[in-house]
Amino acid sequence: MAVKKGFLYNVLLVVAPWLYAGLSRLLFATCRGRVHGAENRARCEAGGKPFVGVFWHYSVFAAVELIRGRGRGWGAMVSASEDGEFVARILARQGVFAVRGSRNRGALSALKGLIGLLRQGYNAAIVGDGSQGPPRVMQAGAILLASKSGAPILPMAVAADRYWAFRSWDRTLLPKPFARLDLWYGEPLMVPKKSGAEEIEQYRQEMEHRLNALYAQAWGKFGKDGHDGA
Repeated sequence: MAVKKGFLYNVLLVVAPWLYAGLSRLLFATCRGRVHGAENRARCEAGGKPFVGVFWHYSVFAAVELIRGRGRGWGAMVSASEDGEFVARILARQGVFAVRGSRNRGALSALKGLIGLLRQGYNAAIVGDGSQGPPRVMQAGAILLASKSGAPILPMAVAADRYWAFRSWDRTLLPKPFARLDLWYGEPLMVPKKSGAEEIEQYRQEMEHRLNALYAQAWGKFGKDGHDGA
């Protein structure tokens, strides 16, 4: 539910990012992390150029925590809504530069902002299924960004052995204290520059397939089909 503007809203804008940053660092400090497919990330970084990291929305809390502080800086697309302001400020506290925009509002401006960050050497983080879903259905934003910037797309997936799953459209995941938390990198995808609409759609479908295959592989290691049934 959206938070209405007013005194409480303004107070929360200041307090919430600090509170979340402190609590999340305490929580994730107890988790045992493990990385799979590091060679795929190394392929993206071999040329010294930035890349576009893509993951499903359910893993946004864990993914940001696992990638922040690794290598070059990160930029991320965040919804232009009022609730998105909270997310933007939380990301700022974690060292991630937020560019505001979504599929229905400010998408072109956000895309240009991310291209600018990539040119400055930042990696870009994009939620593949957007801020409203449907869950695990790829949107075209990351494909367009890769086509216009020339940066490779690196699919990512997160899985945990113990976690909470919120009753949201994507069943957002939050690991429980002392959980084992795995980060998976899949095979990078290059999208040709100046790709037309048909090519963009083909690569969108390909990235959706890769992300869902990586998702199944990640959760399969814990003997699960996915995180939905938590």
